[in-house]
Amino acid sequence: MELGILQKIIFDTGFMHLTFGNVVMWAIALTFITLAIVKGYEPLLLLPIGFGMFIINIPLTGLMNEGGLLWVPYHYAIDHFDLIPPIIFMGIGAMTDFRPMLANPKTLLLGAAAQFGVYVTFFGALLLGFTMPEAASIGIIGGADGPTTIYLTSKLAPHLLGATAVAAYSYMAMVPIIQPPIMKLLTSVEERKIKMKSLRNVSKLEVIGFPIITTLIVCMLVPPAAPLIGMMMAGNLFRESGVVERLSKTAQNELINIVTIFLGLCVGATMPAEVFLKPTSLFIFALGVVAFSFSTAAGVVLAKIMNLFLKNEDKINPLIGAAGVSAVPMAARVAQVVAREADKRNFILMHAMGPNVAGTIGTASAAGLFLSMLAG
Repeated sequence: MELGILQKIIFDTGFMHLTFGNVVMWAIALTFITLAIVKGYEPLLLLPIGFGMFIINIPLTGLMNEGGLLWVPYHYAIDHFDLIPPIIFMGIGAMTDFRPMLANPKTLLLGAAAQFGVYVTFFGALLLGFTMPEAASIGIIGGADGPTTIYLTSKLAPHLLGATAVAAYSYMAMVPIIQPPIMKLLTSVEERKIKMKSLRNVSKLEVIGFPIITTLIVCMLVPPAAPLIGMMMAGNLFRESGVVERLSKTAQNELINIVTIFLGLCVGATMPAEVFLKPTSLFIFALGVVAFSFSTAAGVVLAKIMNLFLKNEDKINPLIGAAGVSAVPMAARVAQVVAREADKRNFILMHAMGPNVAGTIGTASAAGLFLSMLAG
């Protein structure tokens, strides 16, 4: 009897159910955690995602079983009701200054151009045999916007959520590695030295009117984008109105921090070895880098084309086109770093923030378009 109890206790430990796949996933999870802590790559998300991935691959924890600790927020706040991504967008809106974009509206076009990779990869995924909902979920990785990727994938292809989310956040973290070679390949040293004239002052009326008008236009054109665009613009209106500072600070801090914790842990928890270690995940990672590269290149190329029609004093430094992806503000900082390598006195950071924030709107709009076409 005692021997039987001892055997049951031993059998009920995780050691008896550990697989090689679990160990591989631990290694991947620890890599994410290391990148977050040592390299500082998107630590607010890579750290909880990495730990969620780590703990879900410990056998028998039951964290993602129905009613489990991480199943509850995942099921009710991401998979079923889609609450977390829109709330994160509210926080992003409260932290975003749209003045650089409003001061130079041409940068809206650069943010739109950077969505090119989304559509190229969508069609590429279709050619590889993915379904249209799956292809849309993979293509949106090119926007380098994690919450949008999660929002779209949870609606169209929830079985791919772990792979697409990790790919999106991985490439967001690797912006300083992926983008500079593409930017330098597509521009000359002289182009990288272009100094842009100072941005004009933007009026209070413009910054207050922008979130209201943008919500109206985008949501009328692409109604399914309303949860993301609406919440982002609500947060931005809190920020710019100047009369609800408490709401603005809460959206920027406590609220977004809480939902980010659950988002990261839950996304990591969708990646047990038996789900993640499949050829499909490798295809998604490969297509993700294609999407991100095409998005970067498209922004740079459009800026070069626009310069053909602009006067010398109005020319755009093509590097800011690469900031059209939604990795805010990292993509803008990378553009600044590359520009200063060519000319230490060149300062294009604020100019790059224009397409950077425009890209966030563009990616959310692209997600809404996919939902219009493909949602049941």
